[in-house]
Amino acid sequence: MTRLTGGLVDRSKPLNFTFNGKSFKGFEGDTLASALLANGVQLMGRSFKYHRPRGVFAAGSEEPNAMVELRTGARQEPNTRATVTELFDGLTARSQNHMGPLERDLLAVNDVLSPFFAAGFYYKTFMWPKAFWEKLYEPAIRKAAGLGALSMLPDPDDYDKGFLHCDLLVVGGGAAGLSAALTAGRAGAEVVLADEDFALGGRLLMESDLLDEAEATAWIAAVKAELESLPNVRIMTRTTVFGVYDHGIFGAVERVSDHLPTPGDNVRQTLWRITAKRTVLAAGATERHIPFADNDRPGVMLAGAMRAYANRWAASPVKQDSDAIAIFTNGDDGHRTAMDLMAKGAKVLGVIDARADAKAFGDYELFAGATVTGTKGRLGLSAIEITRGGQSQWHSVGALGVAGGWNPNVHLSSHHRGRPVWDERLLAFVPSPDGPKGLIPAGAAAGKGGTAEALQDGMAAAIRALAELEITAAEIPLPKAENASAEQAAFWHVPGAKRAWVDFQNDVTVKDIALAHKENMKPVEHLKRWTTLGMATDQGKTSNISALAVMAELTGKSIPETGTTIFRPPYTGVSLSVLGGGDTGPLFRPRRLTPTHYWAEAQGAEFVEVGQWMRAQYFPQKGETTWRETVDREVLAVRSGVGLCDVTTLGKVDVQGADAGEFLNRIYSNMMGTLKVGKVRYGLMLREDGHAYDDGTCARLGEDHYVVTTTTANAGLVYRQMEFAHQCLWPELDVQLISTTDAWAQIAVAGPKSRELLSRIVDEFDMSNEAFPFMGCAELTICGGLRARLFRISFSGELAYEVAVPARFGQALMERLMEKGADLGVTPYGTEALGVLRIEKGHAAGAELNGQTTAQMLGLGKMVSAKKDSIGAVMSRREGLAADTRRLVGFKSMEPQTQAMAGSHLFTEGAAQTMDTDQGWLTSSCYSPHLESYIALGFLENGDTRLGEVLVAANPLEGQAVKVEVVSAHFVDPEGGRLRD
Repeated sequence: MTRLTGGLVDRSKPLNFTFNGKSFKGFEGDTLASALLANGVQLMGRSFKYHRPRGVFAAGSEEPNAMVELRTGARQEPNTRATVTELFDGLTARSQNHMGPLERDLLAVNDVLSPFFAAGFYYKTFMWPKAFWEKLYEPAIRKAAGLGALSMLPDPDDYDKGFLHCDLLVVGGGAAGLSAALTAGRAGAEVVLADEDFALGGRLLMESDLLDEAEATAWIAAVKAELESLPNVRIMTRTTVFGVYDHGIFGAVERVSDHLPTPGDNVRQTLWRITAKRTVLAAGATERHIPFADNDRPGVMLAGAMRAYANRWAASPVKQDSDAIAIFTNGDDGHRTAMDLMAKGAKVLGVIDARADAKAFGDYELFAGATVTGTKGRLGLSAIEITRGGQSQWHSVGALGVAGGWNPNVHLSSHHRGRPVWDERLLAFVPSPDGPKGLIPAGAAAGKGGTAEALQDGMAAAIRALAELEITAAEIPLPKAENASAEQAAFWHVPGAKRAWVDFQNDVTVKDIALAHKENMKPVEHLKRWTTLGMATDQGKTSNISALAVMAELTGKSIPETGTTIFRPPYTGVSLSVLGGGDTGPLFRPRRLTPTHYWAEAQGAEFVEVGQWMRAQYFPQKGETTWRETVDREVLAVRSGVGLCDVTTLGKVDVQGADAGEFLNRIYSNMMGTLKVGKVRYGLMLREDGHAYDDGTCARLGEDHYVVTTTTANAGLVYRQMEFAHQCLWPELDVQLISTTDAWAQIAVAGPKSRELLSRIVDEFDMSNEAFPFMGCAELTICGGLRARLFRISFSGELAYEVAVPARFGQALMERLMEKGADLGVTPYGTEALGVLRIEKGHAAGAELNGQTTAQMLGLGKMVSAKKDSIGAVMSRREGLAADTRRLVGFKSMEPQTQAMAGSHLFTEGAAQTMDTDQGWLTSSCYSPHLESYIALGFLENGDTRLGEVLVAANPLEGQAVKVEVVSAHFVDPEGGRLRD
């Protein structure tokens, strides 16, 4: 192993792991990348486009090269950064994106063909010939796309969701973050400190800086201990804040057990929704490189990362201790790496500094005014070419650190479209003052990367944030620290004829940027998409600024004039599993249970999923051998006596306010503002394009109080649309909405004996036809004082009511009704009987309201009022819709015991069954025990004028053709006398 002296790994706890089937050893505290480097492994993967050899380049989540597949079987995890993968005993990792062995990737032939794959080649190549796209180009692209591979097996692990609220969220646990958290914690504020690393400290862990003349780890440990002792502070390591959203909401992923051999023993990851009153962004900075010829070989990495591997993990970047290390820099920071490496016992060739007036920091050779102009080594760096004053010389080295300056991590500050601002002193972009409200950058993220200034800035940011919340925070004693020299020159790349790599994962070179410039792809958004620059898994963290500098040079503009792209969430990759929050298997679509679910279960009901609900489908009794037998009995019981059905699942929206009537006038196609108190009206809602999308009832319980019901399936959609209209279309209206679907249990009591049954439970309420007629509603009490709502409405076509009580009393109400109606033959019925009853009556439901039908087609054209405007009303009068002659009618099988299936298409007898001769289709079909025949509803051309005609209902998929007679959609009681009795 090529371990240096010191480091923060625990050498008393060795760990075994494998990479590409070969066994290695590391220590507790290692990452996969540091352990591989310590074992002399430089080659870790292949680039996306040209499949060039790639080694580790960075030390954090900005890593573009060392992407690996972890674990095996169902837990196989592709595209994981080796730099942030915490080593554990038994870890199994494999390189990805190669065919054959990593060292002899057959797809490396792409590199030979690179002249044909220049920037934008896919836009130019795949347009011609057109016929090739579907048969050749698309299959080839899909096969080549992506880096790692999924196991295609169900994820066996558990994921969770969590919600946190705090006064101050501190993003980042480095110098600035720790001082901010400690300041706020001591002030008594509720604090959440989140850091993506598994250890607090940030860059302090990776530098040799002293705090109070001692190693920084001592101060970090003391601060951590104090923060852990404060009940108002929550420390969240292994947690990446990946996105900033509205109203101070942040998305974060906590990797709870990714670092364990078997994460399935615990929740693997948790998706946190953090609501913060104020936020300190102490996310640090990312080092950038300097493109030069052949700068992508394994062994070439960021100098700051090289320093991190040496100081924190005691890992040398070279394969053998005897190999020399060189540093290429444009500023003082590169010299720090050389000094730290020498202090750890590494062999340093020298520092190549592009500045002619550069001075050495220590006892190493300085190549002032020089650049690196080439490299050698097929699978790992073996030599570099140093050019100074027009003279070039090759030097043997095993690794090269490149230091091009530091870019503040502005990503989260850009998530509300805040454009970063160029800082000429730093030669970098800093967060915009127009970023997310309440977010205050601090430390290196704000361009203050010196240790002393980062500590001070973190404390100041916390004091400022808490002052805005009227929480007084005092300054805290900070450790003695220094700011390292940070002088640098604006040197962005080394000109040359060979390829100089800018984006390592996507193989974007300086030449590609120059070609994009020639092809007029100069705006940064065009440059990004034309070259795929910054579209890799690192999202351009190490490449964007270098690319902008090259484009600025080509256009003759400054970097701020050239501009920058806006970063979007997520900051780093987020697994789909954790975004789902464990919603897999039976939890993928959680089942909602009605208030009478357990009662129905005890009655032996069969259940069916309707929308998000489990509803009783039918209630089989002893001796019944088929579901049809049960449903027929339930239907006939409702028609002849009284039946009970739980209709709680219908959407319910309380609409209140002085403008409630006007609001509903605009939502419904028909008039609702004129509805009298104590009355119910059937209503139809249209989409913006004029098509019908939901129906239901609207009851007026008070002068400013309406209750809207919707279909079960569309309850969420309708409420969402109503809220959108309220908040965005007509915010000036005095109206308030609340969904009460879950608050009220609702039981339909239907049949000629329904009034008699209800009269046995209502308290002092006149149930007569005269006092409480059809389409009436009232608030009353039942069963000796229980508040309730009563609606006289009918879905079955019989005398019927719906009684609503607070949800917790739903089952008790059902039991009481069954008890009181025993002598009346009261019968519970399910959704199958409900469907038969509504088809017999000709009521439209989900099959007819499928988003493709209009009010005209449903026979409800007169419900689109011409006296007022409403959503979709104007569009419903378009010529194409108004001229549609298809109408909803009924169909009766000519052979009563033969069913014409829903979905069958209608043709005249003897006609060829083609789209040209298609007359319409069936939407709903069932057996009617009342008519002792199969019946159906459907849409037919001029159907309302073709009653008595015989057609063929064809079902080509199953080779079925059934003759049906066109009849009225109202099979039972077409005059509606029963429901008004």
